[in-house]
Amino acid sequence: MDKIKLNFINRSGDTNNSSVVIFQQNVAESFGEIAIAWKVIANCGRLDNHPFVYPLNFKVSASDSYGNYTPQIDAFDGQAFDMIKSSSGDILQLSTTPSTSPTEVEIRNNLGTGAINANCYKDGNLLATKTGLAPSQKAVFEFHPRIYIGVISQVEEGAVMNSAIISQFNSEINLFGISSADIVMTGGGPGKGSTAFNFTLENINK
Repeated sequence: MDKIKLNFINRSGDTNNSSVVIFQQNVAESFGEIAIAWKVIANCGRLDNHPFVYPLNFKVSASDSYGNYTPQIDAFDGQAFDMIKSSSGDILQLSTTPSTSPTEVEIRNNLGTGAINANCYKDGNLLATKTGLAPSQKAVFEFHPRIYIGVISQVEEGAVMNSAIISQFNSEINLFGISSADIVMTGGGPGKGSTAFNFTLENINK
């Protein structure tokens, strides 16, 4: 199994056409500073559903100070990647020296000059980033099969979310050992009787 099939279902009482934002935590970094809006589910009306996939692995890419992006490369736990200057320009390549930890992926800036940004992608969308890596610095990434989901307004896919936005997320969903499931949103609604949004897994297949 290389991906988990998920299906978001809106069973809430929301009448504000709120957007649902999903992100992941890079557990190799201190949590709560910034995160990337990996998926944004917009215009999903009441009783509508939105299927999507969660790949278990991710891809890495780097961008240099010239605004160039390297191709996305499949990354596996324990691997490291070096940004180097070749005869054709700056390239990202798999390192012969593995990551310090067997559960992490490293991206190292081995350029002589110039900062880089290290990027991780899942399902084609930006998942995490580490910006401004100077020569000889590295970014470290590790993701558990766990997503954070919440109703957040005016956030676009790929946008950086600060700690104030992250603090609005109230649901953490563990996907470990799951092959497919529905993510059902309830709560919300107009007036004083409305309750907080809630997200639960249903129709779980192992």
